[in-house]
Amino acid sequence: MKLGVSILLIATAGACFAQQWEFGGVGGAGFLSNVSVSSPQGSAKAGFQPGGAFGAFFGQSISSHIAGEVRYEFLQSNLQLSSGGTTARFSGNAHAIHYDVILHTNRKNSPVQFFAAVGGGMKIFRGTGQEAAYQPLSQYGYFTKTQAVKPMGSVGGGITYQMSSKIFLRTEFRDFITMFPKELIAPAPGAKYASVLHDFVPMVGMDYVF
Repeated sequence: MKLGVSILLIATAGACFAQQWEFGGVGGAGFLSNVSVSSPQGSAKAGFQPGGAFGAFFGQSISSHIAGEVRYEFLQSNLQLSSGGTTARFSGNAHAIHYDVILHTNRKNSPVQFFAAVGGGMKIFRGTGQEAAYQPLSQYGYFTKTQAVKPMGSVGGGITYQMSSKIFLRTEFRDFITMFPKELIAPAPGAKYASVLHDFVPMVGMDYVF
Protein backbone atom coordinates (compact mmCIF):
# COMPACT_ATOMS: atom_id res chain seq x y z
CA MET A 1 0.00 0.00 0.00
CA LYS A 2 2.75 2.42 0.98
CA LEU A 3 4.70 1.50 -2.16
CA GLY A 4 1.63 2.23 -4.34
CA VAL A 5 1.11 5.63 -2.71
CA SER A 6 4.78 6.47 -3.19
CA ILE A 7 4.67 5.58 -6.89
CA LEU A 8 1.51 7.68 -7.34
CA LEU A 9 3.11 10.69 -5.66
CA ILE A 10 6.26 10.38 -7.77
CA ALA A 11 4.22 10.09 -10.97
CA THR A 12 2.10 13.11 -10.04
CA ALA A 13 5.17 15.17 -9.25
CA GLY A 14 6.74 14.16 -12.55
CA ALA A 15 3.64 15.22 -14.46
CA CYS A 16 3.63 18.61 -12.71
CA PHE A 17 7.27 19.23 -13.56
CA ALA A 18 6.62 18.17 -17.18
CA GLN A 19 4.00 20.85 -17.62
CA GLN A 20 4.98 24.16 -19.20
CA TRP A 21 3.97 27.56 -17.89
CA GLU A 22 3.88 30.82 -19.77
CA PHE A 23 3.06 34.47 -19.28
CA GLY A 24 2.90 37.44 -21.60
CA GLY A 25 1.25 40.63 -22.70
CA VAL A 26 -0.87 41.73 -25.66
CA GLY A 27 -2.02 44.99 -27.20
CA GLY A 28 -4.45 45.95 -29.93
CA ALA A 29 -7.86 47.53 -30.38
CA GLY A 30 -11.47 46.73 -29.63
CA PHE A 31 -14.26 47.17 -32.17
CA LEU A 32 -17.67 46.83 -30.53
CA SER A 33 -20.89 46.13 -32.34
CA ASN A 34 -23.84 48.50 -31.99
CA VAL A 35 -27.32 47.43 -30.93
CA SER A 36 -30.52 48.71 -32.45
CA VAL A 37 -32.81 51.03 -30.51
CA SER A 38 -36.50 51.30 -31.31
CA SER A 39 -38.67 54.06 -29.85
CA PRO A 40 -41.90 55.94 -30.56
CA GLN A 41 -39.52 58.80 -31.46
CA GLY A 42 -37.81 56.75 -34.21
CA SER A 43 -34.77 54.47 -34.35
CA ALA A 44 -31.15 54.77 -33.24
CA LYS A 45 -27.98 52.83 -32.56
CA ALA A 46 -26.41 52.42 -29.13
CA GLY A 47 -22.93 51.14 -28.50
CA PHE A 48 -19.29 52.03 -27.98
CA GLN A 49 -16.52 53.67 -29.97
CA PRO A 50 -13.44 51.67 -31.02
CA GLY A 51 -10.54 52.01 -28.59
CA GLY A 52 -7.24 50.60 -27.45
CA ALA A 53 -6.97 47.18 -25.78
CA PHE A 54 -4.15 46.02 -23.52
CA GLY A 55 -3.85 42.81 -21.56
CA ALA A 56 -1.81 40.16 -19.79
CA PHE A 57 -2.15 36.41 -19.39
CA PHE A 58 -0.73 33.51 -17.42
CA GLY A 59 -1.06 30.01 -18.83
CA GLN A 60 -0.36 26.35 -18.19
CA SER A 61 0.20 23.63 -20.76
CA ILE A 62 -1.98 20.67 -19.79
CA SER A 63 -0.96 18.39 -22.69
CA SER A 64 0.74 18.65 -26.08
CA HIS A 65 -2.43 20.16 -27.58
CA ILE A 66 -4.36 21.68 -24.66
CA ALA A 67 -3.53 24.64 -22.43
CA GLY A 68 -5.37 26.99 -20.13
CA GLU A 69 -4.96 30.75 -19.68
CA VAL A 70 -6.08 33.24 -17.06
CA ARG A 71 -6.41 36.61 -18.82
CA TYR A 72 -7.07 40.27 -18.13
CA GLU A 73 -7.74 43.04 -20.68
CA PHE A 74 -8.27 46.77 -20.27
CA LEU A 75 -10.45 48.18 -23.06
CA GLN A 76 -10.90 51.87 -23.78
CA SER A 77 -14.46 52.17 -25.11
CA ASN A 78 -16.43 55.42 -25.01
CA LEU A 79 -20.22 55.13 -25.03
CA GLN A 80 -22.23 56.52 -27.92
CA LEU A 81 -25.74 56.99 -29.29
CA SER A 82 -26.36 57.86 -32.93
CA SER A 83 -29.40 58.66 -35.02
CA GLY A 84 -30.07 60.70 -38.16
CA GLY A 85 -26.53 62.03 -38.49
CA THR A 86 -26.32 63.10 -34.80
CA THR A 87 -23.98 61.32 -32.37
CA ALA A 88 -23.73 61.73 -28.60
CA ARG A 89 -20.70 60.38 -26.71
CA PHE A 90 -19.65 59.71 -23.12
CA SER A 91 -16.27 58.57 -21.78
CA GLY A 92 -15.98 54.97 -20.70
CA ASN A 93 -13.83 51.87 -20.45
CA ALA A 94 -14.08 48.20 -19.56
CA HIS A 95 -12.14 45.44 -17.80
CA ALA A 96 -12.33 41.80 -18.96
CA ILE A 97 -11.30 38.93 -16.66
CA HIS A 98 -11.63 35.38 -17.97
CA TYR A 99 -10.24 31.85 -18.24
CA ASP A 100 -9.80 30.30 -21.71
CA VAL A 101 -9.09 26.76 -22.83
CA ILE A 102 -6.52 26.80 -25.65
CA LEU A 103 -6.45 24.09 -28.33
CA HIS A 104 -3.22 24.27 -30.33
CA THR A 105 -0.99 22.32 -32.68
CA ASN A 106 2.12 20.73 -31.20
CA ARG A 107 4.85 23.32 -30.73
CA LYS A 108 7.60 20.72 -31.11
CA ASN A 109 6.70 20.09 -34.74
CA SER A 110 6.92 23.61 -36.21
CA PRO A 111 7.88 27.16 -35.16
CA VAL A 112 4.51 28.36 -36.53
CA GLN A 113 1.50 27.10 -34.61
CA PHE A 114 -2.24 27.75 -34.79
CA PHE A 115 -4.60 27.84 -31.83
CA ALA A 116 -8.28 28.22 -30.98
CA ALA A 117 -9.60 29.59 -27.70
CA VAL A 118 -12.90 29.32 -25.87
CA GLY A 119 -13.76 30.36 -22.35
CA GLY A 120 -15.64 32.74 -20.14
CA GLY A 121 -15.54 35.17 -17.27
CA MET A 122 -16.85 38.63 -16.67
CA LYS A 123 -16.63 42.10 -18.18
CA ILE A 124 -16.87 45.25 -16.08
CA PHE A 125 -18.26 48.22 -18.05
CA ARG A 126 -17.62 51.71 -16.65
CA GLY A 127 -19.06 55.06 -17.63
CA THR A 128 -16.50 57.70 -16.63
CA GLY A 129 -17.80 60.91 -18.22
CA GLN A 130 -19.52 63.88 -16.60
CA GLU A 131 -23.29 63.55 -16.43
CA ALA A 132 -25.26 66.54 -17.77
CA ALA A 133 -28.84 67.77 -17.40
CA TYR A 134 -29.17 67.92 -21.19
CA GLN A 135 -27.83 65.31 -23.58
CA PRO A 136 -28.37 65.01 -27.34
CA LEU A 137 -30.57 62.04 -28.33
CA SER A 138 -31.98 61.75 -24.81
CA GLN A 139 -35.24 60.56 -26.38
CA TYR A 140 -33.41 57.23 -26.89
CA GLY A 141 -31.26 56.92 -23.78
CA TYR A 142 -29.21 58.54 -21.02
CA PHE A 143 -25.51 58.16 -20.29
CA THR A 144 -24.73 57.36 -16.66
CA LYS A 145 -21.53 57.55 -14.63
CA THR A 146 -21.73 54.07 -13.16
CA GLN A 147 -20.51 50.53 -13.76
CA ALA A 148 -22.08 47.20 -14.66
CA VAL A 149 -20.71 43.65 -14.37
CA LYS A 150 -21.82 41.20 -17.07
CA PRO A 151 -21.05 37.49 -17.63
CA MET A 152 -18.83 37.17 -20.70
CA GLY A 153 -18.13 34.50 -23.28
CA SER A 154 -14.74 34.51 -25.00
CA VAL A 155 -14.01 32.85 -28.36
CA GLY A 156 -11.22 33.32 -30.87
CA GLY A 157 -7.96 32.04 -32.23
CA GLY A 158 -4.58 33.02 -33.56
CA ILE A 159 -1.03 32.13 -34.52
CA THR A 160 2.18 31.89 -32.51
CA TYR A 161 5.68 32.10 -33.96
CA GLN A 162 8.68 30.77 -32.04
CA MET A 163 11.42 33.41 -31.93
CA SER A 164 13.66 31.51 -29.50
CA SER A 165 13.46 28.46 -27.25
CA LYS A 166 11.36 30.40 -24.71
CA ILE A 167 9.93 33.45 -26.50
CA PHE A 168 6.96 33.40 -28.87
CA LEU A 169 5.35 36.14 -30.97
CA ARG A 170 1.56 35.90 -30.88
CA THR A 171 -1.19 37.36 -33.05
CA GLU A 172 -4.78 36.68 -32.08
CA PHE A 173 -8.41 37.68 -32.51
CA ARG A 174 -11.03 37.50 -29.76
CA ASP A 175 -14.76 38.07 -29.59
CA PHE A 176 -15.95 39.02 -26.11
CA ILE A 177 -19.71 38.41 -25.95
CA THR A 178 -21.93 39.98 -23.27
CA MET A 179 -25.39 41.33 -22.74
CA PHE A 180 -25.67 45.04 -23.51
CA PRO A 181 -25.01 47.13 -20.34
CA LYS A 182 -28.24 49.11 -20.08
CA GLU A 183 -27.06 50.46 -16.73
CA LEU A 184 -24.54 52.67 -18.61
CA ILE A 185 -26.87 53.75 -21.45
CA ALA A 186 -30.23 53.71 -19.76
CA PRO A 187 -33.14 53.40 -22.20
CA ALA A 188 -35.50 56.35 -22.32
CA PRO A 189 -39.19 55.67 -21.56
CA GLY A 190 -40.66 53.62 -24.42
CA ALA A 191 -37.24 52.80 -25.96
CA LYS A 192 -36.24 49.17 -26.50
CA TYR A 193 -32.64 47.99 -26.89
CA ALA A 194 -31.34 44.81 -28.51
CA SER A 195 -29.52 42.63 -25.99
CA VAL A 196 -26.31 41.01 -27.31
CA LEU A 197 -23.04 42.94 -27.62
CA HIS A 198 -19.90 41.73 -29.42
CA ASP A 199 -16.44 43.18 -28.82
CA PHE A 200 -14.08 42.16 -31.65
CA VAL A 201 -10.49 42.51 -30.41
CA PRO A 202 -7.43 41.85 -32.64
CA MET A 203 -4.18 41.83 -30.63
CA VAL A 204 -0.45 41.21 -30.98
CA GLY A 205 1.81 40.19 -28.12
CA MET A 206 4.73 38.20 -26.75
CA ASP A 207 4.77 35.27 -24.39
CA TYR A 208 7.55 33.65 -22.39
CA VAL A 209 7.52 29.90 -21.78
CA PHE A 210 9.24 28.31 -18.78
